[in-house]
Amino acid sequence: MSELFNKIKVQFENNLPFAVYCKPSSNRIIALLQHDNSYQKVSKTNTSGFIFTSFDGKSSCLIPKNNSNVIVEIVDDSTFFLQKNRRNEIDDEVKRNYENLIQKGIDAIKNNEFEKVVLSRKEKVAIRKFDIETTFYNLIQNYETAFKYCFYHPEIGLWMGASPEQFLKVDNDVIKTVALAGTQLFPENNKVSWKEKETQEQQIVTDFIVKSLQKYVTNVSVSSPFTQRAGNLAHIKTDIEAKITNIFDLDKIIESLHPTPAVCGFPKEIAKKFIIENEGYDREFYTGFMGEWNKNFLTWEDLKFDLFVNLRCMKIELLPNGEMAEATLFIGGGITKDSIPENEYLETVNKSMTMKKVL
Repeated sequence: MSELFNKIKVQFENNLPFAVYCKPSSNRIIALLQHDNSYQKVSKTNTSGFIFTSFDGKSSCLIPKNNSNVIVEIVDDSTFFLQKNRRNEIDDEVKRNYENLIQKGIDAIKNNEFEKVVLSRKEKVAIRKFDIETTFYNLIQNYETAFKYCFYHPEIGLWMGASPEQFLKVDNDVIKTVALAGTQLFPENNKVSWKEKETQEQQIVTDFIVKSLQKYVTNVSVSSPFTQRAGNLAHIKTDIEAKITNIFDLDKIIESLHPTPAVCGFPKEIAKKFIIENEGYDREFYTGFMGEWNKNFLTWEDLKFDLFVNLRCMKIELLPNGEMAEATLFIGGGITKDSIPENEYLETVNKSMTMKKVL
């Protein structure tokens, strides 16, 4: 076990909050180890640390820089864990319930209640001899271009994930974000083609983001859509960049964007209400966002925000015997009028492979 993960183990055993993460295509692991178990919320953009925010935006926890040890460690390339491919077994009842939920969403769209909604489910997986370091390195080795993280607070629990989606990146007065939608297994021949349903879904996300930013920014630049690979999956991605008129509007920008149609739907508030009333469970921090808040912890520069959507994630609970654990996986997909319930269920099965592989 590395020196860093020895400290994380002690931190976890003592119920002290921490965040450990590795940015896309980086060979640096960064950790913030909080000195006490207090719960700090983000009140202003002049605070800094690692932020962890829920889907509904009502819960937001900060591992604060001014109350934490910050440690940076180089990824150890010799630390590599071979994984067997885990077989995905179809649970008929889960499949039926999720397909019924999808059909309900499609019916609401055809009834002109909203244009798109993102519907999800959760799945529990038993883990033998769970180890934070092993699992985290599995994330690094398997998902190089994703944002890999592990977050713990005794009032929130232990969360881990590998997110392919940037929420916001801010460098002084320049803001960058992405529209990410559409999912399929990455083909062996590397030739990805997209159907109208997926391109339409992605355009809804792009249009929403651009419109939400308009009154806060200038010089908006939008790329053409392109294919982004994330582990065993492919997505459609558009890069969006602009200049912020006033950095103190960042809180308003985040409020107007979160949650985006990529993880909620459009129009946002109507889709969000449908999700809360029909999914049948609390998403908690799944499809929230997390990351560096007002500080780049490699360069120590201020006015740097590097935030990611909490996708491909799981909440891990240790069982009383101390070795066994149970992971709750959160998986979903975007629904439009052209969605086919069985295909949407199979998409969630493919997405669940991301986390099952590292377990």
